[in-house]
Amino acid sequence: MARRGSGKPTGDEGATPNRGATIGHEAELWAMADALRGSMDAAEYKHVVLGLIFLKYISDAFEERHAAVLVRWGEDAAEDRDEYVAENVFWVPAEARWAHLRSQARQPPIGLTVDQAMAAIERDNPTLKDVLPRDYARPALDKRRLGQLIDMVSNIRVGDEEARSRDVLGRVYEYFLSQFASAEGKKGGEFYTPRCVVSVLVEMLAPYRGRVYDPCCGSSGMFVQSIKFVRAHASGNGNGGKAKADISIYGQESNYTTWRLAKMNLAIRGIEGQIAHGDSFHDDRHPDLKADYILANPPFNVSDWGGDRLTEDKRWHYGVPPRGNANFAWVQHMVHHLAPTGVAGFVLANGSMSSSQSGEGEIRKNLIEADLVDCMVALPGQLFYSTQIPACLWFLARRRPRAGEILFIDARKLGRMVDRTHRELTDDDIARIAGAYHAWRDGATAYEDLPGFCKSAPLDEVRRHGHVLTPGRYVGAEPPPEDGEPFEEKVRRLLGELQAQQAEGARLDAAISDNLTALGFPVRGDSS
Repeated sequence: MARRGSGKPTGDEGATPNRGATIGHEAELWAMADALRGSMDAAEYKHVVLGLIFLKYISDAFEERHAAVLVRWGEDAAEDRDEYVAENVFWVPAEARWAHLRSQARQPPIGLTVDQAMAAIERDNPTLKDVLPRDYARPALDKRRLGQLIDMVSNIRVGDEEARSRDVLGRVYEYFLSQFASAEGKKGGEFYTPRCVVSVLVEMLAPYRGRVYDPCCGSSGMFVQSIKFVRAHASGNGNGGKAKADISIYGQESNYTTWRLAKMNLAIRGIEGQIAHGDSFHDDRHPDLKADYILANPPFNVSDWGGDRLTEDKRWHYGVPPRGNANFAWVQHMVHHLAPTGVAGFVLANGSMSSSQSGEGEIRKNLIEADLVDCMVALPGQLFYSTQIPACLWFLARRRPRAGEILFIDARKLGRMVDRTHRELTDDDIARIAGAYHAWRDGATAYEDLPGFCKSAPLDEVRRHGHVLTPGRYVGAEPPPEDGEPFEEKVRRLLGELQAQQAEGARLDAAISDNLTALGFPVRGDSS
């Protein structure tokens, strides 16, 4: 039977020395884990590693609660499942506890031992049913390397109170996701959206209250990558959060293995959400949802989305999307799920801003004329692991404070290179983009059009551009920096430079002519 009170030991009772890895060691841990990968494909290995990290997390949280109950109420109470459920801590049966796994790490059947542990946890924790990976016993997985990996993960304290307060697991999990995304290249984009892109969407929409929806949620990055967002939504599983009655999270993911990553990614932060598995177009698992906020990064330019079976769908209020490209099917799916005061922010390929193929231009025109388009942001290249296709952000709203206008932001020159092939937006870049949007939307006197960066354009101007939404058409060119040199002085200086260059050119021409003449090839007009 569960008892009132947290049951946490006072003073040093039940305290565990912090001998494990601390926050900031993500890169070191990744290097160690990657060294154990051997020849295994990254797409397979990520489930091996992330599953073990998740198991270590719930075991740490369980052991901390176990120590507290043991000190306070004794051994019988420490094995009472209700003592854990009451504190929103996952119950871990004896055969699944990390100490048992570590003791068996060097034994040949360790793969089967891990699979049995995963099955036991799913059996005793219904919210994790069908979520955890259970294929560690397969012959292709090197059991010696698996044992070494368990030893490595054993040194990370990810689930006790101190680690949770610093979000150690969240950072390790996210860092590993990003590295796997990079290793998998194009496929990595199916489950990971770069943190900086998510941060722009979150900072601009500020989805801290109401119903939040992502119809193609990947690994749930839209729900967890902003620290403020996580703090606003955290509840349960021993992370110290409080349930937020005014927050609801809804998501859907068509890829089954990615859906499992999403469920684990939410669970390790104690975030409750209704994340469904299925195709949002053909099996919408939230058909009646009207969301206050929609954040999404749908796959770009998908051609085999089954549009030929949905030509009469009620979601296509602004035009039937082309069968060969799902971009505007995603747009209209999100509009369909917007509440009367809802706002949406999502990533699309740049072509969505200007394409007129197969009726896309007409759909875009209808969205604009319905006064749904609030803001467009052109992003810099090389932000994504999955594609080099230039991308943009769309922001739509049902009730817009600046009706009849659209804010255009050209952020293509922002960001910094983090390696040879990837760029990221800095915190200052994100603040600049979001700040311009909020100043414009709030009608603040602080907002002003900045040539080369942002402009508020009336719909008449957008119509003159044929309903093309590319920000570069509207913001113009950035003015050259002022150098402080008076105009007359600059002209005299430039004229002097021109005369000197002309004189040098004449000297070189004469030298070339002389050399050619000496070789017996006089230049035409040479009198010598």
